[in-house]
Amino acid sequence: MYPVGNLAKAKAWYSQVLEQEPYFDEPFYVGFNVGGYELGLDPDGPIAGQCGPTTYWGVPDADAAFARLVELGAHPHQSVQDVGGGIRLGTVQDPFGNLFGIIQNPHFQLPAAP
Repeated sequence: MYPVGNLAKAKAWYSQVLEQEPYFDEPFYVGFNVGGYELGLDPDGPIAGQCGPTTYWGVPDADAAFARLVELGAHPHQSVQDVGGGIRLGTVQDPFGNLFGIIQNPHFQLPAAP
């Protein structure tokens, strides 16, 4: 997940760089499938202290994964929410101050092995 200030410009730039259009395109998030990995653009920009992308781990059940992370000592940052299209995500801060997310995405599948 890359925090961007101007979603339209970032979407155009990454579409050109990746030579593909996003598979998910909403005002709150743009997602690309890049060789089986999610490359996301977040128009809200970075949080205080964050200077780079946020990695999202694909999980089958975002609510259960979020609860487990909190039980193990992570601090809730953004609770799990449905962002459209059945995609659910949330973010936590690990005990060392690192921000990362979890994503339950029924539209994202790894490409078939060659």
